[in-house]
Amino acid sequence: MKKMSILNQLHQNYLVAVIRGKSEQDAIDMIEQIIKGGIYNIEITFTTPNAASVIQYFNQKEDQRLLIGAGTVMDTTTASIAIQSGAKYIVSPHFDKEIATICNLNAIPYLPGCGSVTEIVQALKTGADVVKLFPGNLLGASFIKDVYGPIPQVELMPSGGVSIENMHEWYNNGAFAIGIGSALQKDAKDGKDEIIIENTKRFVAQYEKIKG
Repeated sequence: MKKMSILNQLHQNYLVAVIRGKSEQDAIDMIEQIIKGGIYNIEITFTTPNAASVIQYFNQKEDQRLLIGAGTVMDTTTASIAIQSGAKYIVSPHFDKEIATICNLNAIPYLPGCGSVTEIVQALKTGADVVKLFPGNLLGASFIKDVYGPIPQVELMPSGGVSIENMHEWYNNGAFAIGIGSALQKDAKDGKDEIIIENTKRFVAQYEKIKG
């Protein structure tokens, strides 16, 4: 039930903010702006300095809306650190069977990055519940529809190349959720810049419009 609850919340919130902070404080500032803007699925990448501390910081907050995960998880050591820090889901730019095993043991969803049907099938065989389509800008939204033909049971989340302008294409083709990265920080000077709130609000408003 733990994993199912996490997946349901990920899907209900739908928009996933992918955070690559220049520093620990920069990431914290950025996430606080994004939360104010209305996105509550937060993926803190391990390219962020002291990413584990950032995960711990937000897990201490008593905000039931938040779903904090770890991104750019490249190996089992990082996966273990992320889970111990309180990450509720693990995201990789690639598929790794050993990371999948650790996540399954801890009842934590693993979202491996896949760019082909062969990789997607390999991920499903290890128990991946949602597959991250990466890089999304190269695969395109129609790739989801193409995959759903022969593999209708898979859930797919694009990351990379998702914009306000093409969000409807991903949604209409059946994306489980969508990852949004640098677009949330567009024109921001740093993590404290309130333009991040405005960028986030625009994505949230567009999503509400699309889903009706």
